[in-house]
Amino acid sequence: MSDWGSSKPSGPKDWAVVERFLLTELEDRRRTNRWRFFRRVVMLLIVAMVVANVVFGKVMSSSNLVPHIAVINVDGMIAAGMPANADSINQALESAFEAKEAKAVVLQINSPGGSPVQSDLIFRELQRLRAATPDKPVYAVIGDMGASGAYYIAVGADKIFVNPASLVGSIGVIMPNYGVPDLIKKLGIEDRTLTAGENKNLLSPTAPVNAAEREHVQSILDAVHRQFIQAVKAGRGERLVDHPKVFSGYFWDGEEAIRLGLADGVASLRSLARDEIKLDEFVDYTIAPDPFEKLFRGLGVSLSSGLRQGLGLSAVNEGLR
Repeated sequence: MSDWGSSKPSGPKDWAVVERFLLTELEDRRRTNRWRFFRRVVMLLIVAMVVANVVFGKVMSSSNLVPHIAVINVDGMIAAGMPANADSINQALESAFEAKEAKAVVLQINSPGGSPVQSDLIFRELQRLRAATPDKPVYAVIGDMGASGAYYIAVGADKIFVNPASLVGSIGVIMPNYGVPDLIKKLGIEDRTLTAGENKNLLSPTAPVNAAEREHVQSILDAVHRQFIQAVKAGRGERLVDHPKVFSGYFWDGEEAIRLGLADGVASLRSLARDEIKLDEFVDYTIAPDPFEKLFRGLGVSLSSGLRQGLGLSAVNEGLR
């Protein structure tokens, strides 16, 4: 029979185990509390930032600013999902044209081009806004490069200015494609692509291009090229020089671009402001990529639109070349 009264009291080792357990539990609770506190601080900071930026945006709204030049940057590849996309640039253009104290709009371009659709959307919006507000001049200032789709956008401006070393033009359309049917055979690879529609596998790299396919694709490229040419002629008008290579896809340096009528003169943003617009105040209307979007999405909070409104106008004279 068991003798309950004879059990030995816990020794030092047992208490050490209990103590370690209690200390571990206490430390876990401290970590949890610290993390909860940190999350609360982050959320408060985010909310405070949004509120402050929205208020700042209202205070810095165009109606309260001095007369200024509205600057919109077109940097890098022009494509949906990239910083230089039609939605963002057109939104910035609309804000600049609506701003009463924005006396001129300058597109500061440094881009090799990109999507013809995105470029055309921006060009058309420029045409619409210029027609609706004819007293607000629009200038394009090309930096290192204003080629292809970027030049497509530039011709929507009243005047285009370049640097003598700028690369300008490239009025053409390209669809890169590579074929490796012989290499596929040598490697013993079998193409098992299945399609519904006899031409769905058009321009497959594993098969040679037949004459009908080539003709079809070329007709599409020619149609887009004609659209590009029409935009250039509409924008540049009689300033264009009759030259057989203007619409060939060639690009030129800034000085040659001026001789061909593709540009109007040499100027930077600063010299344009000083010598032609005669204003020395700038406001950057560029809509920058939203660095908080992923964070907000992770937190389940949709605040990016508030940040855009608050951060829509940057400080005067800051960060402009």
